[in-house]
Amino acid sequence: MLERAILESALEQLSTVGWSGLTMEGVAAGAQTGKAAVYRRWPSKEDLVVDALQAGLPDLVGVPDHGSVREDLLQLCRQMRTAMTSRPGYALMAVLHECDTATAERFHGVIVEGVIEPSVELIREVMRRGMERGEVRSGATDPFVCDVIPAMMMYRSKVCGSEWTDEEFISLIDQVMVPLLRV
Repeated sequence: MLERAILESALEQLSTVGWSGLTMEGVAAGAQTGKAAVYRRWPSKEDLVVDALQAGLPDLVGVPDHGSVREDLLQLCRQMRTAMTSRPGYALMAVLHECDTATAERFHGVIVEGVIEPSVELIREVMRRGMERGEVRSGATDPFVCDVIPAMMMYRSKVCGSEWTDEEFISLIDQVMVPLLRV
């Protein structure tokens, strides 16, 4: 119970004050405990944040199946946006935006295993089903093709500092993905 409160407080701190503003004292206060209770469980801010992100990042719901690759990809984009704009998603963005390269390396596993790989695997499954239906060309499960959507979403978020609208998702799917996948 206390551990969960500490992890929740860490996510709250990250999503509101960012990486540079997060302190073990602030996390402890948010969890209504002493900082010694936090340090007993996590010797460093980095260790605490890794665990908080792993515990808090939402799982993407299963692969949508609307009978159309276009519709499935649009739904998947919306699910990914929801995950990115959740409190843990904002916490992850704070880490990505503010950390120096050495510190960011500490979070590589959380980012790749908790966010990127699951997203890419869902996209790959949408592509496989599209190939079975004859909508998608052979070889569309290539890693570069499956990386397009997550890469574009991360680019827009990290570099441009903006979020995707439904209209922009439609453009991404119709102007980039559908032509890329055509038989």
